[in-house]
Amino acid sequence: MLDVQFGQASDFGKVRTNNEDAMGSFIPATRSQGRSHGFLFVVADGVGGMDLGEIASSTAVLVLTEEFAKAQSGAMLISLVPRLIQQANAAVHDRRLEPEYHGKSMATTLVACALRYDQAVVSHVGDSRCYLVRNGQARQITQDHTLVNEHRKLGLISAGEIASSDSRHVLIRSLGPEMFVSPDTTVLTIQPGDVLVLCTDGLHDETSEAEIASIVSQKKDAALLARELVAHAVEIDGGDNTTAQVIRVRAVEQVGMYRGRPYRLPV
Repeated sequence: MLDVQFGQASDFGKVRTNNEDAMGSFIPATRSQGRSHGFLFVVADGVGGMDLGEIASSTAVLVLTEEFAKAQSGAMLISLVPRLIQQANAAVHDRRLEPEYHGKSMATTLVACALRYDQAVVSHVGDSRCYLVRNGQARQITQDHTLVNEHRKLGLISAGEIASSDSRHVLIRSLGPEMFVSPDTTVLTIQPGDVLVLCTDGLHDETSEAEIASIVSQKKDAALLARELVAHAVEIDGGDNTTAQVIRVRAVEQVGMYRGRPYRLPV
């Protein structure tokens, strides 16, 4: 059966007086629930400069985790997770219509990772990221929905120039501003020993892939590794809220797929 160890951490940083990041998870209570639903991990970053970033991020995380728990048994994660992100987007969008928030603007980024059997489904909107660390090497799974990243794809700017660009945090996609949003979704086959890292830009702006891999490859508890990641980024700069979730895969249950449905492989 799929077995993971999980830890998370968040820090205001050295400048902010409030934390616009949010994080959440769904951990199955039983073995049968692990097979019917799986695990879900979510990180969101309320957009700075908006009026209510912390409301947007916490709303999105709450909707995603609650709706995941209520999902139909055996639902296909590749279609479920993007659909729940759309529900979260609608919830954030609708909160602006509530009397106490009338006239206010709010938006958030979000990255979610759902795991079941030997697969991980990663879906995101914005520039919160997911990394896969395997055999001591980190690989960025998500691609930022930012203006500079679009320019990089078009060859207008090099990857090395992104870090120094004044517009590196200008989002072209986020939850809340529009009634509909289109998350990008990736499916991974996971292995024992893999580590998945979900984080906000407060962490990945200050921490290289090599540093992320080095920290989470240590033989330490996942909660301690999450705190080390966040502390490292805050020590370097601390100008933004910083959040990380660390998911260590200890065992998987290999399955085959037939018409989109899993079946157990013969031993």
